[in-house]
Amino acid sequence: MEKITFLLAIIGHILCGVTDCLLGYSKKGRLDLKNVNDADKMSVMFEDMPLSFPLSSMLLGTLAITMFSFGYLELSNWMTAFSKTASVIMFISAIIFLIPIVTHHVFCGVVEWMYIRLGRTNDAREAVLEFQKKTFLTMYVGYAGLLTFVITLFIMIVSGNTSLPMWACVFNTLVIMIILLPTKLPAKGNIAGAIMFLGLLFLI
Repeated sequence: MEKITFLLAIIGHILCGVTDCLLGYSKKGRLDLKNVNDADKMSVMFEDMPLSFPLSSMLLGTLAITMFSFGYLELSNWMTAFSKTASVIMFISAIIFLIPIVTHHVFCGVVEWMYIRLGRTNDAREAVLEFQKKTFLTMYVGYAGLLTFVITLFIMIVSGNTSLPMWACVFNTLVIMIILLPTKLPAKGNIAGAIMFLGLLFLI
């Protein structure tokens, strides 16, 4: 069961990375978010963005997050054999991560879809930015849950309190994200998540 759920998590993170790119790239290339405060630049930035990109991102992103949720929940279940306290922390933090983050992902798609659909006007820009600012709490809560999850996992492994060797702590989203941060790779969080589950797939 662990292998299957970890494989689903890997595929889910890869798919979610693709959906992140659907939001972050137009036919012209990578979107420069520095332009969101300039009505004219933002309009030009999104002029070649098909409505199908944010729509596909919302739908496929929901599927992707559902897929990788099985991996996080199975990891919290696996931890039960070593620490019930850590397992509970991981389970609760996984729920806190997964539910708000799928909401945040959909909201991001809605913002882009509505902006393009409403003609990329300044009024549309102000409306979607206001909406996004007022719903950012879903992102903050979601990533707080993820951070709690991966820190708990890291501490349990590096302290030798699991069946894994201590060096296996490198297969952790937080560690991998720190390594990836200086790069220009897109969807770093999903790349890190996929690598974490890939490593654990062979170790557990």
